[in-house]
Amino acid sequence: MTTTTDQGSPGRLAINRLKSAKPLDDAAVEQFVEGRELPIVEGLHCTFLWRGDADEAWICQRIVGLPDRMPMRRLRGTDLWYLVLELPEGSRIEYQIEIRRGEHYERFNDPLNPKVSHSPVGSSSVGFGAGYETPDWALPDPEARPGELRELVVRSRALGRDARVTVYLPARMRTTASYPLLVVHDGGDFLQYASMKTVLDNLIHRLDVAEVVVAFTYPGERLDEYANSTAHARFLSDELLPELEVSLPLVGQRAGRCLLGSSFGAVASLSAAHRSPQTYGALVLMSGSFVFTDIGMDHGGGEVFAPVVKFMNRYRAKPRRVADRLFMTCGVYEPLIVPNRSMVHVFESTGMQVRYTEARDGHSWENWRDQLRDALSWVYPGPQMLYYE
Repeated sequence: MTTTTDQGSPGRLAINRLKSAKPLDDAAVEQFVEGRELPIVEGLHCTFLWRGDADEAWICQRIVGLPDRMPMRRLRGTDLWYLVLELPEGSRIEYQIEIRRGEHYERFNDPLNPKVSHSPVGSSSVGFGAGYETPDWALPDPEARPGELRELVVRSRALGRDARVTVYLPARMRTTASYPLLVVHDGGDFLQYASMKTVLDNLIHRLDVAEVVVAFTYPGERLDEYANSTAHARFLSDELLPELEVSLPLVGQRAGRCLLGSSFGAVASLSAAHRSPQTYGALVLMSGSFVFTDIGMDHGGGEVFAPVVKFMNRYRAKPRRVADRLFMTCGVYEPLIVPNRSMVHVFESTGMQVRYTEARDGHSWENWRDQLRDALSWVYPGPQMLYYE
């Protein structure tokens, strides 16, 4: 992925055609922008636009290998700023616009682009490369029978607090059957920002995923509980599992238990399984914050990563089988792509069955949403996926 000069662009990009408009004035710009889907995608080229008075303007993003702030050019005689970026097919990126007026800087979402991605820390504009489409199984389907969400509070001695859990029960759940269990870290965020209830309803309806019970957990002090915490591991294995397996018709065996987490939640999943290696049959690790210093000393994460680094250094020095099956995924545009790639062989060396995928995306909830079908259909395949396997 690179920025590109207009002269180096193949063919005639729309922005180049606008440059030759006569007269090139505000009316021409207005006509050019009106009715277009923005950013403008033409093959591998994506043109970002912003209109306004400023001394400088940038596209701000977090694509590994590119500057965090990429300067936009002002089209002479107009208030239109633009940047042309080469965007590989199937890409999805999040970005904002930053401008400078004198000594004042301001950053905001793209006012010309209605597509927005949300997260616990705010929202960003979203740009799609050619060929990217939001998966249809992530959108509400009136044909899919909805599962049920129930609220549960587990009094945790390990954590020293009441632990909230939202439990997903599949439609048509029967007390005479036994169901596998999926435990999801950052459960509220997966429900809110990754549409996970909709995804579960659809994938189960389409027979891509087996009927499954899902426990969505909520952290307290997230960076403490998820950074290789003994207390968190005890909560999962010694408190939450027994509570659920007594009250619900679950398989109750290793093969029917899976932990899922993204970012620090992936570390928490690995850490909990490492402390209880006979408990979980599968792990789903999305964009894991698997930072370490056995190769190079600067992990770039700051002091909050110190417990993670210590754990990962020890694990890499002495890898251990902690599950039977392990699904990993990471976005190629996020800095964590290098440590995640490096961990694939480490995990495989223990005898675990590993499936690893990459997406042309970043460290975002919609990236993790988009990987849920591949992950869950591999861990708990439905009848249709068993046929294709």
